[in-house]
Amino acid sequence: MRTALTIAGSDSSGGAGIQADIKTMTANGVYAMSAITALTAQNTTGVTGIYEVTPDFLAAQLDAVFTDIYPDAVKTGMVSSSALIEVIADKLTGYKARNLVIDPVMVATSGSRLISEDAVDTLKSRLLPLATVITPNIPETEVLSGMEVKTADDMVRAAQSIFDTFGCAVLCKGGHQLNDANDYLFDGHEGRWFMGRRIQNPNTHGTGCTLSSAIASNLAKGYDLFTSVQYAKNYISGALAAMLDLGKGSGPLNHAFAITGDYSGSEG
Repeated sequence: MRTALTIAGSDSSGGAGIQADIKTMTANGVYAMSAITALTAQNTTGVTGIYEVTPDFLAAQLDAVFTDIYPDAVKTGMVSSSALIEVIADKLTGYKARNLVIDPVMVATSGSRLISEDAVDTLKSRLLPLATVITPNIPETEVLSGMEVKTADDMVRAAQSIFDTFGCAVLCKGGHQLNDANDYLFDGHEGRWFMGRRIQNPNTHGTGCTLSSAIASNLAKGYDLFTSVQYAKNYISGALAAMLDLGKGSGPLNHAFAITGDYSGSEG
């Protein structure tokens, strides 16, 4: 069985972060492991508290994983401080991690800021150059490219600029009132649009975490990057189309929409 590691924050409501990553990896057929960067108190309406782990404890988690069950792919999500990013970069380099998918989480779906300004600089200098692919949304694409992104052509130019700066493939995600759910992937040689199925579902909490984890799962299984993104997009569409409706705000996806078997149903 192929394996994947998520390095991210915990979401107490289960819709994003580590919890979404583990659900996604499991649903996509890989064995999921985790290294937690922070505990968050959050739900579908917002984030009310963040409690970071220490750099030493994050390092211990990563050592425990890499020295025992070496991951076939790694996904990183919310990392809110420079010190933690430095630890992650050092460990991924030292253990020669492969198939690294970086979701440069800066702002939650609810609008809450999740990363400090100095951490953005460290993310750019230490972590992004290690990536196989990064998956910024429109606001994150603007931060990383230094460009305003208002149109589909802007997405293309920004993705190319990010590749030129950091040397990694970039999946510039649509949404955020731009281009529906159409995403643009540029790997330095080829650019390709992935057209998303428009689904009228206001519950989108954790979509970014879910997409990046699905991509990592597919890379772990040996698919190339373009195929991995397409399969991940298909999975996201299914999870949204299941129309799960939980919570008072932007609710979570149904990560288990395709899981069937003796233990998947309920009675009454």
